[in-house]
Amino acid sequence: MKFNGFSAAALFQLLRNGQPRTKAELVTMTGLARSTIQLRIDTLLELGLIAPVTDAVSTGGRPSAQMALNPKARVIAAVDFGATQASLALTDLAGEILGRTSSKIIIADGPESCLGWMVRTIRSELAALRLKEVDLIAIGIGLPGPVEHSTGRPSNPPIMPGWDDFDVPGFVNHHLTATVLVDNDVNIMALGEQKFAWPDIENIIFLKASTGIGSGIISSGVLQRGAEGIAGDIGHVQIARGQNVPCRCGNSGCLEAMAAGPALAQRLALAGVEYNGKSIAVLSDVVAATKGGELAAIQAVRQAGRDIGEVLTTCVSVLNPSVISIGGSLAFAGEHLLAGVREVVYSRSMPLATEHLTVAQSRAGADAGIIGASVMAIDYALSSASIDAMAAALESANN
Repeated sequence: MKFNGFSAAALFQLLRNGQPRTKAELVTMTGLARSTIQLRIDTLLELGLIAPVTDAVSTGGRPSAQMALNPKARVIAAVDFGATQASLALTDLAGEILGRTSSKIIIADGPESCLGWMVRTIRSELAALRLKEVDLIAIGIGLPGPVEHSTGRPSNPPIMPGWDDFDVPGFVNHHLTATVLVDNDVNIMALGEQKFAWPDIENIIFLKASTGIGSGIISSGVLQRGAEGIAGDIGHVQIARGQNVPCRCGNSGCLEAMAAGPALAQRLALAGVEYNGKSIAVLSDVVAATKGGELAAIQAVRQAGRDIGEVLTTCVSVLNPSVISIGGSLAFAGEHLLAGVREVVYSRSMPLATEHLTVAQSRAGADAGIIGASVMAIDYALSSASIDAMAAALESANN
């Protein structure tokens, strides 16, 4: 492929995968003069985004100088907020985790409280790594509710009082200067699952079954957010078994009202089901009882899988994924949930759609959100637009 009149940012895109390249290779790949390549390399070296790499193998004589991404050039903050817990990690530009922490954070306490914790924790983690705030180039945040990705503002999130239309990037940038990117937590989990477990698969549905139910969709290698950022919100699709069961969204018969963690816990509690001498009250009780072999809990989780499978069958017909990955707290109940999903998806979908379809438990597990938030932030930080802006700022500073 030939490139004409492109910037240092365009050259960087040939180096960002970490594979070392010589100047001669870059000349061949781009068709540019060696002197032009050297100018672009000088800019990227000054920005610290690339670094020389010694040849691993020499064929005799002086080895050719190679250049590659310098993953330590900047730092990324990745944050995954759940309903009652938050995880935060600092990563390098290759996604390697440098430091991390988790804390009991109640999302319903409001944005100032939760984001205040995030800012303090980022500063603490930077200090622990002996890094400065200027080293932080981007922050990726996942929130458990609908988000308008272009603005970073939550949109009528059901379990997040006080967050609706809150300017998350604006609040954070009062304290930290790094670019802030915000998305729904299931979307970043989809990115994380693909990066961790299925890097060569371009069509994936990631389903999170927990306090709520939602999905992240990657089609042709691209995360699909939809026109208003709520693509994949399958928790509020009506299912046949729901009938007149009310849902917190205001409608009735929603998948979430029948198969999410709180619905299962409530149903088992009303039936008087106990485990280890204690009544089942919350999702973690359902998971523990299921893993412990309590028959009523197993049956409830298996039926939840069938209900989820009912909706996923339509998704399979519309999107034709190669992988459906099941994550979230309810997935910790193990194969019982997946068995219910597979039972319905494989029996009701067209044979061609399921011939090579894998339905599996999330391999990234609890780290999916952190990994995905990092992927989102890194993709922005290393984009041509970002590198162009950094190069322009460097040129302005040098003049």
